[in-house]
Amino acid sequence: MEGYFIVGTDSGCGKTHVCAALLRDFRARGVKAVGCMPVSCGDRRDARLLRDAMGDPAQPLDLVNPVHLRTVAAPLMAAELEGRALSLDELEQSCRAMAGQGGPLLVDSCGCWATPLAPGVIVGDLAVRLQLPVILVAANRLGAAGQVAMAVNAMRLARVACRGVILNSTSDEWDTACVTNAGLIERCTGVPVLAQLIAGQDDVDSSALQSN
Repeated sequence: MEGYFIVGTDSGCGKTHVCAALLRDFRARGVKAVGCMPVSCGDRRDARLLRDAMGDPAQPLDLVNPVHLRTVAAPLMAAELEGRALSLDELEQSCRAMAGQGGPLLVDSCGCWATPLAPGVIVGDLAVRLQLPVILVAANRLGAAGQVAMAVNAMRLARVACRGVILNSTSDEWDTACVTNAGLIERCTGVPVLAQLIAGQDDVDSSALQSN
């Protein structure tokens, strides 16, 4: 299966924003890429954003986002509160079903690498099952380098390749950390920083994913 598993360092880092930008750029380059959000919690705005970025408004939302939990919480807790049980097999199959449409698959994961999906199961376990290279999205702010390092170490322990990091600015103001994070991340982890987005930037060069 061709594609990328996109995971964030924490909530609110702009993971879905980056995923949608990559989908749009693939389309602009004439590449049919598809997006999948295996689990969503709360509303489905992010799932609709992915579908819009794919340029296929007729695509069933339940295919793009097969598991929707209305509770705003980690998937494990949201599922338990709603009387559901998530399984790794179910989530893997839903991603593979979307991949069957052809082109690279971008999996927009729920939360960070260690976000609990089911008892004893985390988001990283789905990445291991799919064996897709990971794109790690981090908010470009103080503390980002440490968060990235922890996530990359967890991926290495799981023997999953981290293709690169995308730093996403969530504020118009840049401090010393914002300016130096990219270099520090590359020095400390050996993982390339593929892009640094300024606040509100909605385009990402998808060719960077394949050049590293």
